[in-house]
Amino acid sequence: MKNRVMEYRKKYGYSQDKLAELLNVSRQTIISIEKGKYNPSLPLALHIAKIFNTIVEQIFLLEED
Repeated sequence: MKNRVMEYRKKYGYSQDKLAELLNVSRQTIISIEKGKYNPSLPLALHIAKIFNTIVEQIFLLEED
């Protein structure tokens, strides 16, 4: 699954540390999500969307085969 977390994070002027703090996760989790190495749980994905005032589908993109 692709995502636009880094794009939204930069748009809002958040560092990885600040976003991690807002989400109550580690900076390493944010790094892994941005690199596409970790897909967040549904509650975490919803929380990310809420912070960026958008819907999950705008941030997380399902890759079709």
